[in-house]
Amino acid sequence: MDTTTFLLLFRGVGGPVQLPVAELRAGLTEAGFKQATTYINSGNALVRSALSREETLAKVAELCKKKFNYERPIFIPTAAEWAQVLKLDPFPRKAEGKHVHAVLLSAMPKPEAVKALQALAVGSEELKVMKQAIGPYHLCYLHTPYGFGTSKLGEKFDKGIGVVNTARNWNTVLKMHELAQGLEGT
Repeated sequence: MDTTTFLLLFRGVGGPVQLPVAELRAGLTEAGFKQATTYINSGNALVRSALSREETLAKVAELCKKKFNYERPIFIPTAAEWAQVLKLDPFPRKAEGKHVHAVLLSAMPKPEAVKALQALAVGSEELKVMKQAIGPYHLCYLHTPYGFGTSKLGEKFDKGIGVVNTARNWNTVLKMHELAQGLEGT
């Protein structure tokens, strides 16, 4: 039976919204997923699944709703798609852990939304929306060298981009790639 490694990127985990990692891992395992793995308590997990992407997403969403009262979007790229996130990085010389973010988008944002966000960039801050999609997701990258938390671009991005999204800093991008490769035995 063929299995696929899926990354589970839960949107909006942190503060009052929690997905406790031990319980999440146990729940995913009990639901029949193989090699359930979690990474830090901010909405990152991986599973091996014989189900399609849609079936895997439906099963994970149902589990999270029942067990954690979590009903936010979940993005589930494959390990191969996640490798593309690294490959497409438009800031390879600037990939300082927490200052570069990869963002999965549910749809291509409107050009005027992108332009409005780009106008907020100061100094060497940048926002790049990629033309190439990975699986069902569109992709963009943010470079906030002065810190994401102090950046107007970072502050306004989530609502300003106009589409459902989830972002991960470069440290998390790399660690999730490493974990995915480990699950695939490569």
